[in-house]
Amino acid sequence: MSARITADVAAARAVLEAGGLVAIPTETVYGLAGDAFRPETVARIFAAKARPHFDPLIVHLADAQQLPRVARDIPDLAWRLAREFWPGPLTMVLPKQEGVPDLVTSGLDTVAVRVPDHPLTTQLLRASGLALAAPSANPFGYLSPTLASHVAEQLGDTIDLILDGGPCRVGVESTIVRVDASGVTLLRPGGISVEQLESVCGSVQTLAPGRHQQPIAPGLLPSHYAPRKPLQLVEDWPSLAERSQLGCLTCEQPAPTGFLACETLPADEHWVGAAAHFFQALHRLDQAPVAGLVAKLFPEQGLGLALNDRLRRAAAPKEP
Repeated sequence: MSARITADVAAARAVLEAGGLVAIPTETVYGLAGDAFRPETVARIFAAKARPHFDPLIVHLADAQQLPRVARDIPDLAWRLAREFWPGPLTMVLPKQEGVPDLVTSGLDTVAVRVPDHPLTTQLLRASGLALAAPSANPFGYLSPTLASHVAEQLGDTIDLILDGGPCRVGVESTIVRVDASGVTLLRPGGISVEQLESVCGSVQTLAPGRHQQPIAPGLLPSHYAPRKPLQLVEDWPSLAERSQLGCLTCEQPAPTGFLACETLPADEHWVGAAAHFFQALHRLDQAPVAGLVAKLFPEQGLGLALNDRLRRAAAPKEP
């Protein structure tokens, strides 16, 4: 039976309070939400997404004042970042409270937490009083959903309800940072740019390169955010002699010719418009009758850093 799609916050609250799963809209992407303090509900999230249990979840709160419910030993810098960017697309990894189920954090002693910026989900969080564990509402490793219809197509038969809040405004996942005594470390680029972070904390460290046995935050696996059809990254379009069966993702005007399908993203100084339409464009290309997809990387500035992170992971070979 397909999940009901509705804008009724009271209906979503009833499902969550009964231990069910609700797809919720946020400013970034749709999340698959359940009560973070019910391990059996959290287990259903992993099962619905076919998500490996070693990949931790993000806990969503109604406001920054609730942060001590899930995190402890919170540095002053974390509070500064919360005042500047919450509600909004910033996730902080902090030491977790003992009561947070290990399943949420994949056994780690830290928890990823944020305050989303969407009126329906804010209303839901406040009305229910729940802390919601909510990864993206899609099968694990595939394109993130930015419309309620994306969720229905991919997970509609495995969840209880979809709260329809329209298109996601930011369109790429939250930026994830670790905040501790050493300062701020960027774990995943996203809807808050490095430049914005540096305006608050002065400098941002980057995660040391290397392959971690267990991710310390969501979205760090080499292959992720991927369409079902293969995606190839190219430096220039002329290198593609045969393109008549391919779909093209571009921000160039005029768009390159000869492709079976082409999606053109808006270009602006910080790539905000491109981010807002990024996953919708990839969903359309993935559903088109093409054999594969091609794209170029963006300039590494503003949200271009986040878009390139998603493209590189989408183009990476899938693990066997």
